[in-house]
Amino acid sequence: MSWGYAENNGPDKWADNYPIANGPRQSPIDIVSGASSYDKGLKPLKLKYDPSTCLEILNNGHSFQVTFADDTDSSTLKDGPISGIYRLKQFHFHWGASDDKGSEHTVNGTKYPAELHLVHWNTKYANFGEAASKPDGLAVVGVFLQIGAQNASLQKIIDAFTAIKAKGQQTTFAGFDPSSLLPGCLDYWTYEGSLTTPPLLESVTWIVCKQPISLSADQMAKFRSLLFSAKGEAECCMVDNYRPPQPLKGRSVRASFQ
Repeated sequence: MSWGYAENNGPDKWADNYPIANGPRQSPIDIVSGASSYDKGLKPLKLKYDPSTCLEILNNGHSFQVTFADDTDSSTLKDGPISGIYRLKQFHFHWGASDDKGSEHTVNGTKYPAELHLVHWNTKYANFGEAASKPDGLAVVGVFLQIGAQNASLQKIIDAFTAIKAKGQQTTFAGFDPSSLLPGCLDYWTYEGSLTTPPLLESVTWIVCKQPISLSADQMAKFRSLLFSAKGEAECCMVDNYRPPQPLKGRSVRASFQ
């Protein structure tokens, strides 16, 4: 049986097929602000995104993702806690069935209704697939979503949902600028972790932004209209597609801010 977020194939069961689920650097985590250490050596993030590299949006049956051309250094992440150049491959979200849960990372135990993940790979490797298995192969920027003002950039994405309602559906999605989804302040926490979905590879430098972005309750509700199921199958709403926090196991969490 393939993995998912249901009782019978959800996060509690992933270790059966992916034993690294119980490994030493799994994600997400609960970020305890008082236990993180300010590191003055951490540089500001340098994100340079080119909207012309945005290709398509697709429902993969676990989330929806927006994919980017990654054959050149057009959309990149540099500095912060990483060295070298990392290219943007895709972004996706995790969210809950209601506004009191949905994020993967938590802050002092607080859950947000959703979390955005911008996934980048280290260009010292040949491609995303090779980088994904290396300890320094990936860098993911996490951004929390909170209920508040309507978000015009997210609305552009939401407007495409009708075309990707069911698993396996995709449509072109050109010219979107992912930097429009970043918070105004790029203060962050960082730690060494993993993919939060199988194969749960321990290859991710996590960069979790302190400041959330906002969207309206109506906009958040539209995420829950997507389906885990394919066309023709019994409809199963895409909700609670998040992994809960994993044990820190002695890892340090550093803050770019005091």
